[in-house]
Amino acid sequence: MRRFTQVDVFTDELMFGNPVAVVHDADEWTTQEMADFARWTNLSETTFLSAPTDDQADYQVRIFTVRQELPFAGHPTLGSAHAWLEAGGVPKDPDCLVQQCGAGLVRVRRDGTRLAFAAPPLIRGGDVAAQDLAEITAFLGIDRSQVVDAQWADNGPGWVALLLADAETVLSLEPNPAAADRFDAVGVIGPHSADSEVDFEVRAFAQLEGLREDPVTGSLNAALGEWLIGTGRAPSSYVAAQGTALGRRGRVYVTKVGDEVWVGGDSVTGVSGIVHK
Repeated sequence: MRRFTQVDVFTDELMFGNPVAVVHDADEWTTQEMADFARWTNLSETTFLSAPTDDQADYQVRIFTVRQELPFAGHPTLGSAHAWLEAGGVPKDPDCLVQQCGAGLVRVRRDGTRLAFAAPPLIRGGDVAAQDLAEITAFLGIDRSQVVDAQWADNGPGWVALLLADAETVLSLEPNPAAADRFDAVGVIGPHSADSEVDFEVRAFAQLEGLREDPVTGSLNAALGEWLIGTGRAPSSYVAAQGTALGRRGRVYVTKVGDEVWVGGDSVTGVSGIVHK
């Protein structure tokens, strides 16, 4: 039997963020057992905690969707860190945990009551080819003229990111599932008006046993932060809303400190229990 925690991430109120299932002490589980359990939870991601094999790390995590293992993902990183600490984990550095995952070592710092992870390096960046952009805009149901800029922003899940003129355009999107096959993950962001309590609106669409919209997405927001802050399109610290179109109230806090972009948010435990396996 193993401890189980389901954490709602990027929210301070249960049921308004993005949930992740966390299995503790999974050292003896095989890859197949993890994949089977992740399909059974049927959440966007399920994580499995074990002892690290790198002396610099506090714990190791493996991250699974319902169809594949990911080297890194944002909300599972924060949710896993939350669950590990809640279960009594003691980091080597009290102010900064070190997570070992498929993408390497990821630092997770305490940011007041929140946790924040350091954005990992991109696997793929750069401009989006004209033909690819045409297919993405067809998928989103918008004209090319509505796209301010586009970049590959893949730090693990395969993100390609589009900047639109405003949050209203982002919220009005109605993607066409029949045109989604070419891309694993598409992220869209647009600025809110100056009088809004948040700075940007974000939406994320991914292929997980068919097209689905992700409620709140840490990896995408990490890549967006690196891109937009780096090009001067966003201030060095901002708040993004995500999940609005799904009835969620996700809030992502993005801050650049020195050369690093940190992505943080609140997390709350929704379910605690035991896995009978």
